[in-house]
Amino acid sequence: MNVFLSLADLIGPIITIIIILFSILVFIVSRIKKCPSDKILVIYGKVGNNLDGSNKSATCIHGGAKFVWPFIQAYQFLDLTPLSISVDLTKALSRQNIRIDVPSRFTVGISTEGSVMQNAAERLLGLKLVEIQELAKDIIFGQLRLVIATMDIEEINTNRDKFLEAVSDNVETELKKIGLRLINVNVTDINDESGYIEALGKEAAAKAINDAKKSVAEKNRDGSIGEANALRDQRISVATANATAIEGENKSLGDVSKSNATRREIEAEALRRATAAEKIAAAKALEESYVAEQSAEQARAQREKASLEADVIVKSEIDKQKKVIEAEAMAEEIRRKAKGEADAIYAKLEAEARGSFEILSKQAEGFKAIVESAGKNPDAAVKLLIADKLEKLVQIQVEAIKNIKFDKITVWDSGNGKDGSTSTANFAQNLFKSIPPMRELFDMAGMELPKYLGTQKVDAAEEVKPEPEKQTKKETKV
Repeated sequence: MNVFLSLADLIGPIITIIIILFSILVFIVSRIKKCPSDKILVIYGKVGNNLDGSNKSATCIHGGAKFVWPFIQAYQFLDLTPLSISVDLTKALSRQNIRIDVPSRFTVGISTEGSVMQNAAERLLGLKLVEIQELAKDIIFGQLRLVIATMDIEEINTNRDKFLEAVSDNVETELKKIGLRLINVNVTDINDESGYIEALGKEAAAKAINDAKKSVAEKNRDGSIGEANALRDQRISVATANATAIEGENKSLGDVSKSNATRREIEAEALRRATAAEKIAAAKALEESYVAEQSAEQARAQREKASLEADVIVKSEIDKQKKVIEAEAMAEEIRRKAKGEADAIYAKLEAEARGSFEILSKQAEGFKAIVESAGKNPDAAVKLLIADKLEKLVQIQVEAIKNIKFDKITVWDSGNGKDGSTSTANFAQNLFKSIPPMRELFDMAGMELPKYLGTQKVDAAEEVKPEPEKQTKKETKV
């Protein structure tokens, strides 16, 4: 019971919602306006902006459909039905100052071009067809008078195409400004008050009559000449035909004779060709049999040769492949052995490089410690290193002259040496000077000898030069 009550309670709101949705749908559909093919739909109101930002006056649609918003937009239709306008222009002044009457009929209608439709929506919306017709008639009158004023009567009367083209260009240009287009122009007749056009017509008629009479006389003359020419041609044609017939008969007889001779030649040629063909066929049969036998012998010889070559070449190819495989195996073994030796050499050199690197690293750390102990003075650190190696340097100098042996030295000395010294004394002195003394060794190392090892002696007085002695021969043993 409660379920039925709840369903009954829901039916009412559901129906209300359906009615509201249906009403909204009907309203939306009613606001979609379809444009017939013979009308222009003009929507005005809030329709957007132009490219320059100004408000757009209306939107024109030819064909299709458009949704028209309620409250902010409205719509109307412009009829595209053509309007036939009778323009009875009288006393229009031409360029020759002659007044003429130009009765004509113009057919106009609203244009479907984009910009011209916009002009029609702005200037013709809301006007009746009669009002539009009167507005167009005034424009046509003015432009027709303007065109006539720029042309001569002869030009208007004889060159109607040029006149109608000028009228169409001027009239359509002005009609587009209000949204119309020119469909057709028809000028019925042109008259003038002075009878100038009538006189031109009479002149043209007289000229036409005279031209016609002249043409008749020329045609009569041409007819007589033509008749005489026809008789002459007839006689010539008959004579020519008779001569042609005789010539044809003679030619036919000759052709028959030639045909018989040609037939006999053809028969003889055919017999000759048949005999030659039989002989050629027999010779060709013999030749083909010989060629067949020769081909068979060649095939047999090639087969035997191929069999022998297969026995020899296959065996040699097998030996060749075997040697190639053995050579490749040997090359692979050599490559592996070379790679092993190269890896061993690389490992040895890498180990030596690591040892050298460790030695140099430790030496660098030791030198860094020496520099730190010398108060971060590199010169003092270098002197410490040289002092440490001084004993070894002296030992190397001693080793340099240790093995020198002097058996006997003979000196001829006159006693007149430099600074009073003898040559013998100078020789011995220079010999012992070849061993670097300790002070000079320190000087070469950039160091100073400690004071407790002695100082350099400075002579205060000059040595007494000895008297020159006579040259004597001395022998000294070392």
